[in-house]
Amino acid sequence: MLGRLFDRQPASDGSSPQGLTGPKIPRHSGGWGTLRKRLASEPGLRVLDIGTTSPNNINFLTNLGHSVYMADLIEDAFSGEWMTGLDEDGKQIWNGEGFVQQNLQFSGREFDVVLLWSTLDYLPEGLVAPVVNALHTAMTPGGQLLALFHTKLQPEISPHHRFHLTDTDNVDLQLTKPATQQRALTNRNIERLFSAWSGLKQFLAKDGVSEAIIVR
Repeated sequence: MLGRLFDRQPASDGSSPQGLTGPKIPRHSGGWGTLRKRLASEPGLRVLDIGTTSPNNINFLTNLGHSVYMADLIEDAFSGEWMTGLDEDGKQIWNGEGFVQQNLQFSGREFDVVLLWSTLDYLPEGLVAPVVNALHTAMTPGGQLLALFHTKLQPEISPHHRFHLTDTDNVDLQLTKPATQQRALTNRNIERLFSAWSGLKQFLAKDGVSEAIIVR
C-alpha cells in the first residue's frame, strides 16, 4: 500500500514497525555505498524506499535533507485482489495496471533515487514488468534505482528481508513478513527487463545476491 511522504519530519518513537522481526544483520552493499555518496553530497533529493516502513530509513534520509516516500508492494501483491483468472494454458492473469495505479501513483511527483531492494524477486510474474515500467515513469532523467537479485532460485531458504540504511557501506538486514522467492533473474534477464533505461551497473557479491544500480 502507499505510504505517506516524509519531508524532514521526525518519523518514529523508536519502536519496531509491525512485520519486522529478529535482529539486524549487517551486509556490505556496493550499490548502497555508491548511492550514499550521492545522497550525502546532494541535499533536497526525492527518495522512494520500497518495503515495510523503516523509521530508521526515514530518519536517516530526512536528516540528510531529503524527502522520503514509502511503498510496500509485496504484501498487497498477494492480497488476492490482482490475480484475475487463468488463460487457456492455465497461466495466471494479473491486473498489473490496476496494481500500479493503486501502489505507484505519486500525483506527478518524480523521484531522484529509488531503493527497490529485492522486491522483484518476490513479486508475482505478471506484476514485475508493470512495476518496472511504472518506476521508469516516476523517476527523473538520470535518477538511480538500487535493486538486489538472488542468483539462484531457492524459495525455501531465501527469507524475505527489510533493508535498513547505515552511514557506512553496509545495510542492515532484518526479517520481515514472510514472502516466497518467485524467481532468480540472470544478467540477461535484468538487462532485458530494464531495456528502456539508460544505464546499468552491476555489483557482484559472495552471498548469492547480486546488486545493480539502474539509471533512468
